[in-house]
Amino acid sequence: MFSGLIIEAAYFLAALLFIYGLKRMASPVTARSGIVVAGWGMVLAVAAAFLYGLDVNERAEPRLVVNFVLVIVALALGIGWAWRSGKKVAMTDMPQMVALYNGMGGGAAAAIAATELFSGNAQAHGLVVTVLAVLGGLIGSVALSGSLVAWAKLDGRMNGTIRLPAQQIINAGLFFAALAIGAAIVAAGLAGGGVPMLLIALFFVVALVLGVMLTTPIGGADMPVVISLYNAFTGLAVAFEGFVLQNPAMIIAGTVVGSAGTLLTLMMAKAMNRPVSNVIFSQFGETGDGDDSEIEGSMKSAEASDAAIAMYYASKVIIVPGYGLAVAQAQHKLYEFVKLLQKQGVDVRFAIHPVAGRMPGHMNVLLAEAGVPYDIIYDLEDINEEFTLADVAIVLGANDVVNPAARTKKSSPIYGMPILNVDYAQQAYVVKRGQGKGYSGVENELFYAENTSMVYGDAQKVMAQMIEAVKSLG
Repeated sequence: MFSGLIIEAAYFLAALLFIYGLKRMASPVTARSGIVVAGWGMVLAVAAAFLYGLDVNERAEPRLVVNFVLVIVALALGIGWAWRSGKKVAMTDMPQMVALYNGMGGGAAAAIAATELFSGNAQAHGLVVTVLAVLGGLIGSVALSGSLVAWAKLDGRMNGTIRLPAQQIINAGLFFAALAIGAAIVAAGLAGGGVPMLLIALFFVVALVLGVMLTTPIGGADMPVVISLYNAFTGLAVAFEGFVLQNPAMIIAGTVVGSAGTLLTLMMAKAMNRPVSNVIFSQFGETGDGDDSEIEGSMKSAEASDAAIAMYYASKVIIVPGYGLAVAQAQHKLYEFVKLLQKQGVDVRFAIHPVAGRMPGHMNVLLAEAGVPYDIIYDLEDINEEFTLADVAIVLGANDVVNPAARTKKSSPIYGMPILNVDYAQQAYVVKRGQGKGYSGVENELFYAENTSMVYGDAQKVMAQMIEAVKSLG
């Protein structure tokens, strides 16, 4: 019915759209259009898969007879749910949504592996296909259950961390058990006697439990890296299952997502000055007592109006956004205040830490939603030296990423993590609801510094007060 050349051309074009879309996502200026381009690539890939199924059915190959009614129903349900949830999700909940969608990608790869293994299709195509199906099933299952735990932590449905005695030994045992069962599945398939369904089911159960056990001990401070890591896992699993199904679009898309996720994970870990293995196997990020050694100095409070006037008459102001800004949904008020400062001639810049917020790029997306121009938003390495030239630095809802203890206190859990040098500014203001600690459980030395004043209150209300104070000046 359909020419194989047309189908292959559609897959090739879809792959080009994936790659081009990802390239455009590398810049905040073109990221939105990049998402649209990659989305059209996915539409084309799905259409090509339909054409492939119709073409195979035309040749009456029973292995790939497709129930198109069920496929269309599944697509309709998926599109409807994603559209509705995407439209209503708050910016503060975006990290949870990313974790959830990422888990669904890993689950889809695991489902493909399960289907191919239970049906015997993978075993019928030989050693390589069977091994890739097993590996994709393992990685996808870990990504699914691990991402669901990350979602539960970020959404407040799972508080704190859960660590068992000999946690790492248990995890290692689960991992090697999954490998052993996977090897047994491959061996049984090659022997030609069929693979017991109970063995395949046990394999996926062990893999899912492994994902849960790997993620529950990891604390909130490490969630951005965990989300990025599971994104890489999902891409790898999809690529493996693409080989199993002989689907070029899945292979290329999975490879691109896997490599991008791996690079992002390494960059995030580097930004925290920690290896990825340390994120997975250590206890950093646990919400607990942290380092409770005494800090010299005391916290000094200031009124929002005083901080606003100080910034209004400053030459250079650097703003450090954090998760508290997202929780308060204060980004629009913040940008309204920034425009008032700019109208006065103040040089205003935003400083973004790589692990600020709850996911990679969270603060960039938050500021973009408010319409903040990209050319005044700077990454840590591009702006850190400018804090010494700033008359005022203001922190809105950030904590660990501005804590000077990371530079000096070797006993601190965050020691060695690069931070934004807010304490080097002439005057620092910290907008915060209370005197709580960050995810690492460490007291923030910045709050006690001689040049720091605390502005207590919800960020949106504080920004409204600052706007009124500046407007009253003239």
